Amino acid sequence: MMRILAAAAVLSLGAAPLGACGSSTTTQVDTATTGQELVDLKKAYDEGVITKSEYERKRKEILRK
Repeated sequence: MMRILAAAAVLSLGAAPLGACGSSTTTQVDTATTGQELVDLKKAYDEGVITKSEYERKRKEILRK
């Protein structure tokens, strides 16, 4: 009976998913258009989330792309 239980335990461990093994890579794709980025930036500025200098710096950065 112990052999059967031991064999069942080994088989169940072997069938466990191995999602944590190996390496994984995450890729981020930026799909926002320049116009959408500017709209979002303006909204953040209007809502007081960012300062005027932050807004101007980021706006110039977006337009340089």
